[in-house]
Amino acid sequence: MDHHGPSGAAPSFPMPPSWPARIRAVAAGELTPPVPKPSATVVLLRDGAGDDGPQAYLLRRRTSMAFAGGMYAYPGGGVDPRDAEAELGWAGPSPAEWAERLGVDARTAQAVVCAAVRETFEEAGVLLAGPDATTMAEPRDWTAERAALEAHELSFADFLRRHRLVLRSDLLGGWARWVTPEFEERRYDTWFFVAVLPAGQDAAQQVGEADRVAWLSPAEAVQGYTDGRYGMLPPTVTVLRELLGVRTAAGALTAAADRKVEPIVGRAELVGDRMTVRWSGYEELTIDGIFPQ
Repeated sequence: MDHHGPSGAAPSFPMPPSWPARIRAVAAGELTPPVPKPSATVVLLRDGAGDDGPQAYLLRRRTSMAFAGGMYAYPGGGVDPRDAEAELGWAGPSPAEWAERLGVDARTAQAVVCAAVRETFEEAGVLLAGPDATTMAEPRDWTAERAALEAHELSFADFLRRHRLVLRSDLLGGWARWVTPEFEERRYDTWFFVAVLPAGQDAAQQVGEADRVAWLSPAEAVQGYTDGRYGMLPPTVTVLRELLGVRTAAGALTAAADRKVEPIVGRAELVGDRMTVRWSGYEELTIDGIFPQ
């Protein structure tokens, strides 16, 4: 099996062996694509010491993970349906305002934004919440609460209520929305956000689902991807490329306000034994391969 991008170089993420048969089955109408699971992920940023712009917090997922094992990714995960119904302590743009921004209804927007904040807390230990609309929660050991959230023993709404906190949706900037291609076995409809690491908080250096964490400038991360040192899925490296022109962490939040958040979906084309996967508007991600029948 030969596969390469537009330049002929092998991509820095693996071509799963299941793709050829699934692409053919979808094209023939013999396979019903899985419904994408709503998800959220947050590109946590802090200002770097040099002139390379801000640094992004990246997790290298354990190779044992069923999805994207060995890949570098941002903190994130699935939407908890409980968060769509809950009465949440909330500050910043309302769920209705986020609905317009994200292209969904208000209930879904509430759950997506809640997932972004919850997953950042669960995985990175960074809490985008506070006692009111202008202050942040005091730093403390949240290990037990993070474990209870991860085990689904505690909803995020209940966590906020217990500690008299409000979710600070103003600390998030909507950046992008990527939907896993139809032929993949696990599909996600993922909203990407950017956020600045709050003063006084530190991101976790050990994460259960990751074997390494790293703060990397977009330039360093993209170069590592190009060199084959950092494996990343297309959305991850694309967001980093889009951040190359941002000079500060706060500047990313400003830039987010001008971005359109619309679904980006990879499409497979099948001609004989040649298969091509394209992301419209992102030609640099094209995967072109020969798959013997």
